[in-house]
Amino acid sequence: MAMTNSTRKTTTKKTTTRKPAPKGKFTVKAEPETLPTNPFVYEIFELVSKQRSKAKKIQILKEYEHISLKCIFIWNFDESVISLLPEGDVPYGDADDQSIFSGSLSDNIAKEAKGGESATGQDLDGRGKTSLRREYQNLYHFVKGGNDSLTSIRRETMFINMLRGLHPKEAEVLILIKDKRLADKYKITLDIVKEAYPEINWGGRS
Repeated sequence: MAMTNSTRKTTTKKTTTRKPAPKGKFTVKAEPETLPTNPFVYEIFELVSKQRSKAKKIQILKEYEHISLKCIFIWNFDESVISLLPEGDVPYGDADDQSIFSGSLSDNIAKEAKGGESATGQDLDGRGKTSLRREYQNLYHFVKGGNDSLTSIRRETMFINMLRGLHPKEAEVLILIKDKRLADKYKITLDIVKEAYPEINWGGRS
C-alpha cells in the first residue's frame, strides 16, 4: 500500500547547543609526582621511567642525586667494569625473608641513612635489612679489581647475603646491574646518565 502524505510520519531532528563553561572555572594541572626524603633506588628508577621526556628524566636524576646511583650506573653502563659473579637470576630466599620489612619504605630508609642499626632493629650484616644507599660501598667486592683475593664461593655468598638484606625490588636492581641489564626493566639510558651526571669518568676501571 502506498504511503500518502497523511500517513507518512515526520520526524524532527533535535539540536543541542553546548553551554559555555561557567566563568571563573579552570583546569588544574596535576602536581608532578615526588618522592620522600631518602627514597629507595628502585623508587627513583620507577619515577624516571614514567617520564616521557628526556629532560624530565635528567631533572629527576639530578634532584635525587646520590653516590649510590652513580655507582650503580657505573657498574651497569661502564664496559670496563667486569662482574665476577655468574650471569643470570640468583636464588636468594623467599617471601618470608622479607616479611620483617614493615612500615613505610621512606621511614625505613630514612632511619638507615642516618647510620647505626637498621630500621628493623637487626644487624645489617647477613640477613638483616639494609639498602643500596648503604651497600653501594660494598659493591667493589663483586667486580674485577675490587677485591680479587676473595674466593668465588665467598664472593657469591656475600652477594646472596646482600640480596637477602635488601628490599625485593632493590635486590632486583642489583641482579640486573651485575649483568648490565638495567635497561631491561627501567627506561634509563647511558646518554641520560651522562647528561645528569657529567662528572662521572667512564672507562679505565679494570
